[in-house]
Amino acid sequence: MKRRKSLKDQPAHSPLQPASRDNARAEPATKHETASQKLRRQTVDSQELALNLMKATGEAIEASATFWSGHKPGTRSAIELFAPRHAVHAMGSLAKYYATHPKEAVKHQVDLLKQYGALGSRLLKRATGGTPESGPTDKRFRDASWDENFILDAIKQSYLIGTKWLLNLTEHAAGLDPITRQRAHFYLQQYADALAPTNFLLTNPEALRLTLESKGENLLKGIRHFREDLEAGNGSLRVRQTDMSAFTVGENLALTPGKIVYQNQLMQLIQYEPATKQVYARPLLIFPPWINKYYILDLTPEKSFIKYAISMGYTVFVVSWVNPDQHLAQMTFEDYMHHGVLDGLDAVEQATGAKEVNAIGYCIGGTLLGASLAYLAARKDKRIKSATFFAAQVDFTEAGDLKIFIDPEQIDELKEKMDEAGGVLEGATMAQTFNLLRSRDLIWNYVVNNYLLGREPPVFDLLYWNADATRMPEAMHLFYLKECYLQNNLAEGRMVLGGEKLDLSRIKIPVYLQSSRDDHIAPYRSVYKGLKLFGGKVKFIIAGSGHIAGVINPPAANKYQFWTNDQTPDNPEDWLATASEHKGSWWPDWERWLRAKSGKKVPARHPGDGALCVLEDAPGSYVTVKAD
Repeated sequence: MKRRKSLKDQPAHSPLQPASRDNARAEPATKHETASQKLRRQTVDSQELALNLMKATGEAIEASATFWSGHKPGTRSAIELFAPRHAVHAMGSLAKYYATHPKEAVKHQVDLLKQYGALGSRLLKRATGGTPESGPTDKRFRDASWDENFILDAIKQSYLIGTKWLLNLTEHAAGLDPITRQRAHFYLQQYADALAPTNFLLTNPEALRLTLESKGENLLKGIRHFREDLEAGNGSLRVRQTDMSAFTVGENLALTPGKIVYQNQLMQLIQYEPATKQVYARPLLIFPPWINKYYILDLTPEKSFIKYAISMGYTVFVVSWVNPDQHLAQMTFEDYMHHGVLDGLDAVEQATGAKEVNAIGYCIGGTLLGASLAYLAARKDKRIKSATFFAAQVDFTEAGDLKIFIDPEQIDELKEKMDEAGGVLEGATMAQTFNLLRSRDLIWNYVVNNYLLGREPPVFDLLYWNADATRMPEAMHLFYLKECYLQNNLAEGRMVLGGEKLDLSRIKIPVYLQSSRDDHIAPYRSVYKGLKLFGGKVKFIIAGSGHIAGVINPPAANKYQFWTNDQTPDNPEDWLATASEHKGSWWPDWERWLRAKSGKKVPARHPGDGALCVLEDAPGSYVTVKAD
């Protein structure tokens, strides 16, 4: 279909431009500018601003057409999974609580009035020439105008006071069940983040200043970015977080040398080239999450956990999961165990001759590893001699923010959406879910940057990986949500895989259990529960930062910290209160732990030396398949 001509396609001197502007450009203001020069400059500036605003209006019309053309009857965007009725139910429960507890409601209202009264006093003192105490702020308000301008300062402080008060309503609603309170807090946070004054042109001083300086060019660029993002999402807004053309897996990401030595329909197995003349006898087999792609562990040479492990003398194998399409819709969680963990163990033995390995599982890859270890224990299979878990849960009673989206009704809606997509969860849906959990940083930050300021998104490898989404098979995903999040069957000994009832207490091997203090997906309080479930000796640590940065923290970066404690009280808060803090990366601590469990040194092993042939170079072909 022929594309409708955009206003941006008009020639430089189109009929839309005033004839008087053929050769006119805005002259910069000078110290000795005459009145006529000033008038001419302001006239030209106004004309350019008006022209850019007119072009932006045309782009907005085309963006609207893109939106409506992309929404066909019977189809739903990722964001529609989180329908307003879920928010209404949570907010209704919160309102009902305070309606039946009027004393608490009045107390909160009085508190709000006191805070606004204090704000009024600060503003009055400032207006009369005094120097009041500084009010609340955050990084969204880093532009100096938010402090220097009286009106903007009042808007900022009013917003922050109101937001904090609103969110505190959920924290003090003691009569609500935890999940309803969590959901109410989440939806109020979405509301508050969306209404931040920084998100609107007329209350964003940086955007206003740039609009005048660029004569509206920022708004024209911004609406073009908006339209492009709508087109990329086929009518659903997909806010770009980075320049997706700046990275290519295998060219400037996932560069550690290795080979694909085995593959099946669910995964490719990468064996990495050694970096030392001798290596430990036991290979290291890593199971990353399949919700994202494995190269978070090999992002760049400076950040690569894989490269670090190789440099320390380990023979490293990593599973690169397939990006499944409709043909793999019926792949189950059990299939991931058989064709991921068990086939991986067999392949490592064929490649190296080693019958024993150490294993790592990250996030859902760790949940799979825990379930597989229980299965192997039931079968008296002792090939895995130690297990490391990165941000991985086996008990889901206190799982993180994802529980907001998981209940029987929402799972049924998710199933309908996966059925519409041919039996897979589209990558955009999962990406949107994670973005909503941190909407201030992962959505509104880029709305301001890309649309209001008209800037290109930054070039950032981590955000490229974050946007490089994967699909998931319906059968596997529904099993995972129901068995783990809804019913907690793995922790409570009710999960069955391969005909075996899984009992985590039968896992007697040493375990290194890593968590992160600010992890919102696998909170350390949740990860800590695994310490009491495994049957062997468990070393638990808490790293600084969150779900990604808490794991990917190379020693050379000299960032964050981690905590250790030989005591294992029932309460993780008691554990942290008595823990020892260590500066920097936890990787060396883990490596010392693993070294003692890795056997003697043997000559370095190279891909292709054993019974498995090299199929292709790392990173392989599975990881390059896009979800779109």
